[in-house]
Amino acid sequence: MVEQHAGPVVVGVDGSESSKEALRWAARMSAVEGVPIRAVTAWEYPQAFNSPVDVNWRPDVDAETVLHETLDEVFGDDRPAGLVAEVLHGPARTVLLEASKDASLVVVGSRGHGGFAAMLLGSVSSACAEHGHCPVLVVHQR
Repeated sequence: MVEQHAGPVVVGVDGSESSKEALRWAARMSAVEGVPIRAVTAWEYPQAFNSPVDVNWRPDVDAETVLHETLDEVFGDDRPAGLVAEVLHGPARTVLLEASKDASLVVVGSRGHGGFAAMLLGSVSSACAEHGHCPVLVVHQR
């Protein structure tokens, strides 16, 4: 008999429509598995190429705002029990792959707010699907 891993359902959140759908799926899966949801938003400083960056800009604060606004839009006041919301520094793919080590499932949208929006499967979702340490569910927006 294979031992079940009872880690949380990790879901990547960037405010995109597909990440909102990923949150909805994460809620369904966490209810089925009886485990909490770990909603993760990653942030990093952009690589500036001869572009001035406002020294007062706080991408970590912007990421926190995106995460909480997205949770409010998807769940309102009825958030799933045990939901943990985290803002972590680093590239989204790296942050989610690290989180997958302790997860029972990772849920990501098929396309987020990355550069090539026309791609069918984004670089983060494809990295998670290929290198995740647990099962990965890639969902499309409705």
